[in-house]
Amino acid sequence: MKKFEFIDLFSGIGGFHQAMVQLGGKCVFASEIDKFAIETYYKNYGIDSSIDIRNADEKKIPKHDVLCAGFPCQSFSKAGKQAGMSDTRGTLFFEIERILKYHKTKYIILENVRNLVSHDNGNTWKTIHKHLKEIGYRLTPVPIILSPHQFGIPQLRERVVILGIYDPHNIDKDIMIDFDNLIQKDDNSIYDILDQGKVEEKYYITEKEDYVLTAWNEFYNGIKETTIGFPIWAEYFIDKDEETDFPKWKKDFVRKNKNLYADNRDFIDSWLKKYNNLEDFTPTQRKMEWQAGNSISSVWDAVIQFRPSGIRIKKPTCFPALVAIVQVPIIGRYKRKLTVREAARLQSFPENFIPNANDHQAYKQFGNAVNVEIIKQVTQKLFEIE
Repeated sequence: MKKFEFIDLFSGIGGFHQAMVQLGGKCVFASEIDKFAIETYYKNYGIDSSIDIRNADEKKIPKHDVLCAGFPCQSFSKAGKQAGMSDTRGTLFFEIERILKYHKTKYIILENVRNLVSHDNGNTWKTIHKHLKEIGYRLTPVPIILSPHQFGIPQLRERVVILGIYDPHNIDKDIMIDFDNLIQKDDNSIYDILDQGKVEEKYYITEKEDYVLTAWNEFYNGIKETTIGFPIWAEYFIDKDEETDFPKWKKDFVRKNKNLYADNRDFIDSWLKKYNNLEDFTPTQRKMEWQAGNSISSVWDAVIQFRPSGIRIKKPTCFPALVAIVQVPIIGRYKRKLTVREAARLQSFPENFIPNANDHQAYKQFGNAVNVEIIKQVTQKLFEIE
C-alpha cells in the first residue's frame, strides 16, 4: 500500500509509528497509559496518546487499514510471574480482539516477548491464534521469531511478531513469509552503532567500577583456564561449605568454584590479598560470569553488565537485549555505558528522534519499544501477500 492509516495501541514511544510512517502510513489513533511514554510520544509526533484502551469505545476509533500493538508482555515474560491469560495485563489482548471485531481491520501486526510461544505449554499462543481465526484472520502457522542481530543491528533480542490479514473466506490459507539471508550474531559488531570519541561525562564508569573490573580482568588473565563455563563465586573459593539445602545445579557450581581455586591456589591467594579479600566489593561484585568463551582475552574488550547475579562479560558482537528493567551495558574498550542515543540506534529509531529528557525513563522506553527495522521489514512482506 502506498498510503494507509494505522492505529498504534500500547504505543509506548512509537516504534510501530516510526515503521508505519516510513512505509507511507498516517497514525489516526494512539493509546498508552504510561505518563512518561505519553510525553515522549507527543513530543515526537504531536499526538496525544493518553487513552486507556480499556476505556476506549471501539465505535469512536477512526477507520484504519492497519492495527499495530505491542501488547503488554509482563504476563508472558520469563522476568515476570508468567500468569499469561489469567493476568489482567494478559487479557489486554482481548481489547485488541474487541476492536478487530468491530473494524475488521485489513492488517494486524502484533509484537510480544519470545516466551509467548512456549508459555503455558503453548496454550497462550493457541488461544490467541484461535480467537484471531474465529474473527476472520489469516495468520502464519507459527509465530515469527526475529531479533535485531539478524538484520545487522548488534542487539540480541528475540521477539515474537504475529501477522494477520482479514480474509474471513480464506482463514485456513496460511500466511507464508520467508526471511532469506538473515545473518548470524557473530557477523555483527557493537562498534558499528557507537559514537566515536568523547561522550558526556555522565556515561563513563565510576572509579569503583573501574577498580572492580580491573580486578576481574587480572583474575581472568591470571588463572590457567581460558574458557569458564560456570559463574565465578569468589565467596566459595575458601572455607565455605556448600549448603546442604542447595539445589543440585547450585551445588555443582560451588564444587566447580572450589576446583578452580584448587587448580589456581597460589595465584588466587595473591589476587585476593591484593584486593583486600574483596572486602570493598558488594556481594554481586564478588561474582563474575565470563560468557565470551576464548574469543577475547580481556574484560576491556567485552560488553559488560553489572547484574544482580554478578558481573556479566560478553563478546562484543551483540549487546544483550535492551529491557525495561534498566541494566545499561558497558563498552569495555571505552570504559563507558551505552548512551541514550546509542540505545535508540539499537532499536532503529532515527537520529532526529527526541528521547525522554530523563535518562532512566529514556533507557526504559527504548527497552520497552519494538525494533523499528524489524517491524518495517515484516510489514513490507505482509503488504506483498495476495
